[in-house]
Amino acid sequence: MAAAIETDKLTKDFRIGFWRPRPYRALDGLSLAVEPGEVFGFLGPNGAGKSTTLKLLMQLIYPTAGSAHILGKPVGDIAVRKRIGFLAENPYYYDYLTSEEVLSYFARLHGLTGAAVKDRVGRVLDQVGLGAERRLRLRQISKGMLQRVGLAQAIVNDPEVVFFDEPMSGLDPLGRRDVRELILDLRGKGCTVFFSSHILSDAESLCSRVAILAQGRLVATGRVSEMVAFAPKGWELVVAGVSDAVQAQLAPRVQAMRALSTGRYTIHLRADQHPERLMSEINALGARVESLNPLRDTLEDYFVEQVRAATARETAGL
Repeated sequence: MAAAIETDKLTKDFRIGFWRPRPYRALDGLSLAVEPGEVFGFLGPNGAGKSTTLKLLMQLIYPTAGSAHILGKPVGDIAVRKRIGFLAENPYYYDYLTSEEVLSYFARLHGLTGAAVKDRVGRVLDQVGLGAERRLRLRQISKGMLQRVGLAQAIVNDPEVVFFDEPMSGLDPLGRRDVRELILDLRGKGCTVFFSSHILSDAESLCSRVAILAQGRLVATGRVSEMVAFAPKGWELVVAGVSDAVQAQLAPRVQAMRALSTGRYTIHLRADQHPERLMSEINALGARVESLNPLRDTLEDYFVEQVRAATARETAGL
């Protein structure tokens, strides 16, 4: 099966400087493939080249070298454009229009007419969680609500492939949860979702595969399960009702013990220690275990490690 999104040595140079412009390489030989129906996370620090890549895929800018294909066709193919959706990092719409008017405009651009426009716009606005705000002018709604309008615009044509550039930007925890549910719903329908994000916990919970960019170069790509070690590297207990005597008895036997508040502590154990035994002893001593959590490496840990390594190589001139 052909890749839904594919880039081959995609490169972009910008000219910077006023008197003597010189090239600046924002993206350096990016090659990757995204399979149909998967949620693919595109991660990297500020200035890594994520937005540049998305703009190249949308043909908002043009590459210095390399190529890219969407749904088996070169980017820019008119027939393919009807089958994709895109949310920019900082979307801008005419702010004297309402959300319904903006969505109706985009629905008509995609060929919908008559009652089909109203029906599709209403369903999409419901899907992104816009209620009565849909009748307010865009200048009257919050940044988070404007982001929801952008999400609705990206899926109003029921796309086969959708590109989100920082879709969680400006959203509160409820809004982030709604976006996660939207992405999972799109995946359930067989839509390919390609999104960049700084919120690595969301990428870890949503993505089947991710790519990490640093200094304009691809430094890692693969399945989250292959990048992150899911075996516990330790244990964390939260214990309440700890007296001074109990604290003195437990402290020498654990890796770390820190006070959270009066009589309440976090206790860290090594991976080879048995938390069940200690929990029984804690209960016998009159204290109470409130929670037990395994300590594991996260996608954020892996991300930081890869970005630091790439930065060190760049500094060393490798």
